[in-house]
Amino acid sequence: MDDLLSPKRLGFDISQIRNLYPFESKFFQQGSLYQHYIDEGEGDEAVLMLHGNPTWSFYYRRMIKHLHPAMRAISPDHMGCGLSDKPQNWSYRLEDHIQNLLRLIEHLGLKKIHLVVHDWGGMIGFGAALRIPEKICSFMILNTCAFRLPPGAKLSRRIGLVRVPGLGNTAVRVFNGFARGAALMATVSGKMSAEEKAGLLAPYNSYQNRIATLRMVQDIPLNPSHPSYELLKSIEESLPVFESTPKTMVWGRQDFCFNDDFLKRWMDFYPELKPIVVEDAGHYILEDDPETVLQKLDEHLKQVVET
Repeated sequence: MDDLLSPKRLGFDISQIRNLYPFESKFFQQGSLYQHYIDEGEGDEAVLMLHGNPTWSFYYRRMIKHLHPAMRAISPDHMGCGLSDKPQNWSYRLEDHIQNLLRLIEHLGLKKIHLVVHDWGGMIGFGAALRIPEKICSFMILNTCAFRLPPGAKLSRRIGLVRVPGLGNTAVRVFNGFARGAALMATVSGKMSAEEKAGLLAPYNSYQNRIATLRMVQDIPLNPSHPSYELLKSIEESLPVFESTPKTMVWGRQDFCFNDDFLKRWMDFYPELKPIVVEDAGHYILEDDPETVLQKLDEHLKQVVET
């Protein structure tokens, strides 16, 4: 597997960020493609952490360190993201990401899963969970959704611009505007160091390597004609399946994308949920306030693992 971590394949030297991300890289073959994941620990019960766009498993570095060795900690890079392959002719549809995740779960032999979801990880994670509900023990929800745009809400203007044909390709793939912009706008605390920002951006260092960054924005289904619309609608309509499944939500209030409209929509599905709202945190809540997230994770797991 050394070739899969070579600077020639990745476009950067992974050793430069290993001090922040000191985990053994593993790969699972999905057809002809390789999906990267971190798997620290053993057993059929695990915390499975799903990142969004434009992040990767690096986003969960503190959580992985915090969990292991007490709990098995797993975090994959979605296809096209992080250290996974970045095929130029793959579909990058929601259904494909869900299928990849289901195959990885089967490959790893997971029987009891505590899902942690952020951004696109919400749609992918809940989409997969609904197909294997017997394996899902709990959820931790971090600034994400698993439903269509809330009634009356509008898509973030910044994200809307990325979806404009031609403009989006130039902004995202030529100038890396989406990932670089997120590194600036998705945090509000000023805690993230230059080295940490570089780590988040490292896999998205060329026109070819930014393919998923653009395609995942384009796959946001806003109307019934979109290829992923019916799937997201079905996920949304099935959310009550997990009404009694233990959940913890930690929410950054200053999120330019997943704002209060999304928070209120979650409460429509799970009215008993008591979100922990962090007023001075943005979209990258694990960068702005990791202490609160990890504390609430500990409390959450103590409750659901012991019961």
